[in-house]
Amino acid sequence: MKTLIVYYSRTNVTKDIANRLQKELDCDIEEITDGGKYDGRLGYMKGGMNASMGRTSDIDPISKNPSDYDLVIIGTPVWASNMATPVYTYLIKYNDQIKKMASFCTCISGGYEKALEKIAEVSGKTQVSTMFLNAKDVKNPTEKINTFIKNIK
Repeated sequence: MKTLIVYYSRTNVTKDIANRLQKELDCDIEEITDGGKYDGRLGYMKGGMNASMGRTSDIDPISKNPSDYDLVIIGTPVWASNMATPVYTYLIKYNDQIKKMASFCTCISGGYEKALEKIAEVSGKTQVSTMFLNAKDVKNPTEKINTFIKNIK
């Protein structure tokens, strides 16, 4: 199954998990970038506000066409109990090109339920597998990653 991981990461936590998944699945990977709009303390506050208000943002052009893949795995940090605004923008733009989807999110403590529900709602797709990792899980994510991958296969 040809798989693509697409993720956004403001602090590299989601990026680290995406890279671990990519290594385990031996698949393609693409980072959603936005020119650093959400960097720093001000970016953190702006990101949470935009996510809670359901706003989209400008994202940089992608290099991989999601329609070329059997499965797209979406990775996002949780912002104000929602997916990151750049991920929301990606789904709005490219959802019709995604055949099957799985998703994961990283969070400090909570809000992941609503974020994963919102991904499913916006995509209109049943998730093949979902995973969340809180601050404790990120320190040792192996068990959750293995379960996520097992559910995908």
